[in-house]
Amino acid sequence: MLTRRSDDAAKEKLIDSVKSSLNDAEELLREAAASSGDKASELRDRAMASLRRTREALYDAQDAVMERGRKAARATDDYVHDNPWQAIGLAGVAGLLLGLLISRR
Repeated sequence: MLTRRSDDAAKEKLIDSVKSSLNDAEELLREAAASSGDKASELRDRAMASLRRTREALYDAQDAVMERGRKAARATDDYVHDNPWQAIGLAGVAGLLLGLLISRR
């Protein structure tokens, strides 16, 4: 339960970071469009840096999600190897319940 809260907090932090970075980049690009010369170039460079940070944050989040997925797959594989009959029973019950739900429609 504690890890779920920390995962939710991390997701919220990432979403807020991405929104903030995109808003900053959008504002900088608006200012660059209204400016000319060196100032416009500087604003575009700052906007590009902001977009790069956003991209890196998204890649980091993707890596974290993939790692959690790998861990879940490993844990499931270990459980199935340690408890094959329970896994077969659970799969059978899940299939039965799914069949009942589908047949009601």
